[in-house]
Amino acid sequence: MPDPADNRLVTDTLGLTDRTTLRRKKERGSLDRDTVNAILDEGLVCHVGFSVDASTFVIPMVFARIGDDLYLHGATGNRMLRALADGVEVCVTVTLLDALVLARSAFHHSMNYRSVMVFGTATRVNDDDEKYKATMALLDHIAPGRSVDTRPPRPDELRATLMVRVPIAEGSAKVRTGGPIEEPGDMDAPTWAGLIPLSIVSGPAVADGTLAPEVEMPSYVRSYPARGATRGGTKEPGR
Repeated sequence: MPDPADNRLVTDTLGLTDRTTLRRKKERGSLDRDTVNAILDEGLVCHVGFSVDASTFVIPMVFARIGDDLYLHGATGNRMLRALADGVEVCVTVTLLDALVLARSAFHHSMNYRSVMVFGTATRVNDDDEKYKATMALLDHIAPGRSVDTRPPRPDELRATLMVRVPIAEGSAKVRTGGPIEEPGDMDAPTWAGLIPLSIVSGPAVADGTLAPEVEMPSYVRSYPARGATRGGTKEPGR
């Protein structure tokens, strides 16, 4: 099997492997790197799957993307990160839910979504400069602009952080858009069918009660954007 890492920074697509070959609804799959990156950049939480000591775990985590790498971080005693740093195979997934799809039949109810699955082996980040950049990227992934408006990590804080890097080399995206798929015999049923669009929408920011009166709310907090608010449309039914 070719090494999927050979495709990094060389092509606009991720390498096709047995693990990234879709067996069902192949038309929804994509190896396009821009599609994969856009989903990763919009998602706030990833789920990290790995196996250790004959048990399998899936843990939600914050993450950040820098170029063709994902970064995960936590305390130096974090069991998952220590296992990943020791070379355990990992599967990182990100899912964005765009709409509930209500069909006339129970069988054809579905959801519109955009998802990414990345396979690989993580590498421990030992370089303090890389740790620093990844930490800043994590802040900006949570709230764009935050990295320039906060105290940077001290050397002792970097030492207390275990950071791993996962290459975005072997993986794929899968996307469903559009309305319900219906059986011809169900089309005359007196049952409502369509979409319920979904998005993550932020509420008004709540200031820390210990803030000094002269500390103003940053613009990126005041106008924090909704994520996925324009998704869940009706184009291309069944895709």
